Amino acid sequence: MSKLRCHISISLDGFVAGPNQSEENPLGEGGDRLHDWVVRLAAFRRAHGEEGGEVTESTRVFEESIDNIGAGVMGRNMFGPIGGGAWGEERWTGWWGENPPFHYPVFVLTHHARDPVQMEGGTTYHFVTDGIESALEQAKKAAGNKDVMLWGGGHIARQYLAAGLLDELELHVVPVLLGGGSRLLDDLGDADVRLEQIRAVEAPGVTHLKYRILPGAAS
Repeated sequence: MSKLRCHISISLDGFVAGPNQSEENPLGEGGDRLHDWVVRLAAFRRAHGEEGGEVTESTRVFEESIDNIGAGVMGRNMFGPIGGGAWGEERWTGWWGENPPFHYPVFVLTHHARDPVQMEGGTTYHFVTDGIESALEQAKKAAGNKDVMLWGGGHIARQYLAAGLLDELELHVVPVLLGGGSRLLDDLGDADVRLEQIRAVEAPGVTHLKYRILPGAAS
């Protein structure tokens, strides 16, 4: 059965992006430091058509994170551009260029309708205006027997967690203090979210903590 999985890098003080996001600095001030651990990996570089890189304890974590994924979901803030709003005449197609790294359908949650956008390499962006349940339903249908990756950002991941729709959460905890930005685990409302830790991996510059969301725990 298809699962909704979320793998996200997070600072020690709980932020998944830094403050003062901009088109020049989409991850906010200091936010790129959250991903130093993964961009150094040989497996990451191969997945992006590059050579070189390292093999560390993080390698298998990264390889598992991209395995068996058939579709993705992300929020408008992650897709961009900064500030959101109506699409306008300049048809923004994300931060990842003409050949995004996903290579499967990605469902973008937004308040502004738009026709699907087909990119190179098998990525097609679908724009969903009727909520997180609809986006997940469409993504699971597109994924078939494979899983769905919840790419973020923090606001959307928090909504799925609070709604009890997330099956697995892996936090890549980086020893960085950002002091501000986008938090992941604030404002869960009345949701009773219960997690079962199923793995902890210590690696250079990061600790990987993997959790299963217990069925029926959130409300």
